[in-house]
Amino acid sequence: MSQHERPRSARRDELLERAYEYALAHGLAELSLRPLAAAIGSSPRVLLFLFGSKDELIRALLRRARADELAALRRAREAGGADDFAAAVRTTWGWLVDPAHRPMLVLWLQAYARSLSEPDGPWAGFARQTVEDWLGLLADVHGGDDGGGTDPALGLALLRGALLDLLATGDVERTTAVVERHLRLLGAEAR
Repeated sequence: MSQHERPRSARRDELLERAYEYALAHGLAELSLRPLAAAIGSSPRVLLFLFGSKDELIRALLRRARADELAALRRAREAGGADDFAAAVRTTWGWLVDPAHRPMLVLWLQAYARSLSEPDGPWAGFARQTVEDWLGLLADVHGGDDGGGTDPALGLALLRGALLDLLATGDVERTTAVVERHLRLLGAEAR
């Protein structure tokens, strides 16, 4: 717990969930306490009391977003098979292209970019931690093969690059074709 973060309470948890829903709909880039508080049935003063500061509220929202993202990605990866790297990448990509997940992914991208441009703010370390999170999930299905086809870093680069392209263009068909082409190339290389 950081120096400003308050102990957990039912009210804090409830407001964090409401704030997370607000952030998914409106983003975090220009978060202002007054509109947030009004939208979630609170006041700036209560939010500051419960979270300690706006920065601590943002940190709590980022932790909440990371937990949500990791749980979803873990479910997607497990649906692809416990030790099939290509299937894990494919099912993870399937989750990433689902329009229902777009708000979470846009929020993730905002936080990722802010952590790079404002490394000392509440976003500090977010980008690095998500890289480690995703590498960890992909390493779980790496299978110990030293071949390039199951390299977690290569899988991460493919997914992240295609995701950035998808978020920028909305072109699901083209970005999915790129992911599939890459996976076919890896399959051919492995033979």
